[in-house]
Amino acid sequence: MAANLAFNRKFGRGAGPLLGTPISRLVHPEDAGVYASAEAELLLPPNQVARIHRWLTPQGWRWMSWEETLLFDELGAPKAVRAVGHDITRQRLAEELYLKLSRAVEQCPVAIVITDAEGRAQYVNPKFTEVSGLTLEETLENHTLVLREGHADEEAYLRFMEEVRSGREWRGELSRARPDGTKIWESVHVSCMRGAAGEVSHLLCLREDITARKRLEDELRQSQKMESLGTLAGGIAHDFNNLLAVINGYVELSLLHPNDAALLQKSLREIKRASQRAVGLVRQILTFSRKDEVRFAPMDLNQLIRELVALLAETFPRKVPFQLALQEQLPPLLADQNQIQQVVLNLCVNARDAMPNGGTISLTTRIVAGSTLPYPNAARDHNYAELWVSDTGTGMPPEVRARIFEPFFTTKKGTDGTGLGLAVVYGIIANHRGYIEVDSTPGVGSTFRILLPIGGTFAVDAPAPDLTNFPSGHQSILVVDDEDPLRQLLRTVFTRKGYTVTSACDGLEAIAIVSDPARQIDAVLLDINMPGASGVEVLKSIREKRPQLPVLILSGHLSAETRDYLEEIGQTDYLSKPYRLDELGRRLRTMLGD
Repeated sequence: MAANLAFNRKFGRGAGPLLGTPISRLVHPEDAGVYASAEAELLLPPNQVARIHRWLTPQGWRWMSWEETLLFDELGAPKAVRAVGHDITRQRLAEELYLKLSRAVEQCPVAIVITDAEGRAQYVNPKFTEVSGLTLEETLENHTLVLREGHADEEAYLRFMEEVRSGREWRGELSRARPDGTKIWESVHVSCMRGAAGEVSHLLCLREDITARKRLEDELRQSQKMESLGTLAGGIAHDFNNLLAVINGYVELSLLHPNDAALLQKSLREIKRASQRAVGLVRQILTFSRKDEVRFAPMDLNQLIRELVALLAETFPRKVPFQLALQEQLPPLLADQNQIQQVVLNLCVNARDAMPNGGTISLTTRIVAGSTLPYPNAARDHNYAELWVSDTGTGMPPEVRARIFEPFFTTKKGTDGTGLGLAVVYGIIANHRGYIEVDSTPGVGSTFRILLPIGGTFAVDAPAPDLTNFPSGHQSILVVDDEDPLRQLLRTVFTRKGYTVTSACDGLEAIAIVSDPARQIDAVLLDINMPGASGVEVLKSIREKRPQLPVLILSGHLSAETRDYLEEIGQTDYLSKPYRLDELGRRLRTMLGD
């Protein structure tokens, strides 16, 4: 046996000491079968073989690649084997690592996408094809813009692409539809991949299905909302009783003095004012208790706080007063008013419970520049509205403060708390791309600091009622409502203004009238919630029998499903109950083309 210097260095000894040693002893036991089969193959033409196996060296087991050739003597008999070996341990380990990584990506439960810098798909893993319904070939051959899906509009998508192409990471939650039409939510994380020169060459996107989590969040939020609604019940009942006392009192006073014109005018004005306040209370209850999707719109945070505190002041103990320090002319938030109302309510209820012996709840608002915030994802070029909710209660030790946003964690005894309130608050603020912090000292109190992005414009206040601005007409209208006094009121009002009025007490009667071609009908005032046939069924009949007939929906409350259906069929004329008669008259004239 002979060996060169490279062999001596690799194995730490020359060929001499190895004389007589079977090579099988130097080969890893797991590779013995590969070695034996290659040795038999060497005896067959062309008498060459290549094999890879592990050899024992002073550094431990190393992967060696051998190219062996059988040598013959002058008589053609085998006399020796020439073997040239290369240490390929690093290459082998790299291949194994690559194999593990590729298997991890292929079998990952999260959808993984790699695109070029423009967002065109270069690679998608099997999980992506599973959730998207697109095959790998369809995605790659069509250069699908896989990062586009889920963004609200093209402008939002372009802002997103600008951010990730600049080298910044992007995280968010996006909603999209599966191939079967079902809606899903995904947590999306996009980061850039850089080339050798440091340029952004590709984008890496991870998409995780969080539909189940979002559904649970909605259920938790609704559960906490209904629990909080119970807190409002006392204040609402108090206000309603006051309003009913005002209405009943002025009605009785008018009945006692029916010939006093001045007193009757004053009584009617007070009854009108009380009824408008009752309308506001009903709308607060419906707004707070409904289970709709999140609807972002401009809202006045200061006004929301004033209205909610006025209501809570009637419910909370007198030894728990409120203090307000609201920055004037605070710009509007682009937020879901229903959810922000729930945040403020939950924090105020927690503050009350933290002060069993009394104390003060303080609410403060101000504007904060995004560039001053310590959060890495804060919008530097935008302002934030900051809300502080403070109490002078028992405070929290550090171990409690660290867990207060965990679902079902509560320090309240027995059934006094569900542990959902602050978890819901945290989820709402996160969905609004805001931030929440808490500072608490045992025996001193707690302060919750909330930051929400500012945007949008204030809504214009509705004009004051003007009963003299009720336009007259001559057309024939159909009034459909199951409330008899309301039908009689509308018949009287519109008849006095020159209209011809036909009324129907339920949906079935309305369908019969609409189906009669001899009936002259120029417009329909239609309630939605009725016995017999619903307003939706009446509307379907109108669309079938008289597709050009104008219809104005009059309803106290439309469910999300009903509203979506009406918008789908092009019914966009609504007026909420209770409505002003002058507004109803003007809307009718607009529908009739005057």
